[in-house]
Amino acid sequence: MLTFAAMSASSPSNGPAIWLATPRGYCAGVDRAIDVVDLAIDLYGAPVYVRHEIVHNHFVVDQLRERGARFVEDLDDVPEGSPIVFSAHGVSPEVREHAARRRLRPIDATCPLVTKVHLEAIRYAAQGCWLILVGHAGHAEVEGTMGEVPERTILVQSVEEAERVEVPDSTKVAYLTQTTLSIDETKEILDVLKRRFPAIRAPGREDICYATQNRQNAIKELAQRCDLVLVVGSPISSNSNRLAEVARACGVEAHRIDSARELRDEWLAGKRSIGVTSGASTPESLVTGLVAALEARGAGPAQSLLVTEEKISFRLPGALARDLEESDRAPELLSRYSRLSAGD
Repeated sequence: MLTFAAMSASSPSNGPAIWLATPRGYCAGVDRAIDVVDLAIDLYGAPVYVRHEIVHNHFVVDQLRERGARFVEDLDDVPEGSPIVFSAHGVSPEVREHAARRRLRPIDATCPLVTKVHLEAIRYAAQGCWLILVGHAGHAEVEGTMGEVPERTILVQSVEEAERVEVPDSTKVAYLTQTTLSIDETKEILDVLKRRFPAIRAPGREDICYATQNRQNAIKELAQRCDLVLVVGSPISSNSNRLAEVARACGVEAHRIDSARELRDEWLAGKRSIGVTSGASTPESLVTGLVAALEARGAGPAQSLLVTEEKISFRLPGALARDLEESDRAPELLSRYSRLSAGD
């Protein structure tokens, strides 16, 4: 293993600085989703079935699996009458109808900010609008949103597609966006759509969520003072990948890594300041592990770079809250999950 002193004669004797972006890691929607699965296991006992991975991070999923969560893609794999947790990414009406046919008991851990986009899709379609959804094909959130009104929704993934997309009636068109996109890249796409469809309707509030915006703003601050940015997050995490892209767009070398095990010594050669952040579904323990690995190579100590304070929290889904209130374990579990003590 290289040390910083060996890698660069010009490096300061105590190695490069480490700047930790704040905010980073779990957002309120992810916190809520993980707590929902944990609480469901405590309340109902294992196994608890979850449709799709609850969040896009295999460390989190593996920990919940060890506790007794069972992640499924097909609701036919869930025993009839069982509770089924819907992931933070949301599901389509078709999935909800499938659950009802099998008499499953839905516990909806969909992030409320994703639910907002679903409701916008329904509202615009009811007004006769055609919907242009800006997002990534195959992403669970996009599949859920498109499932609300599939016959009136068109997916656009790039500026090039925005230049080519056609709608049956350009006077009745609205746009929605996936909540975890790059703010700057999405603006470029929306600029094209607004130029091509002057009557296009926008959401009352932007769909890209507060946590995505805050973490991308923090990356831009890191890029101003660091010559390397490391983003801890899963390769399938949209928001983690966008963070690395934002840093590179600022002209800084950046790498998304799953954990400290993927850290490569050659990235560190000659660096004077290293920025560290993490995606919205990344446990803080993985960030701590990366910082420890950097400090073992002579960097640090880590300092916090505060950009925005986050104080948002979401309530427990109504179905789970009702079952909890009826349980004789309610006082014990409510104290353990005090942030989620009330229903939606």
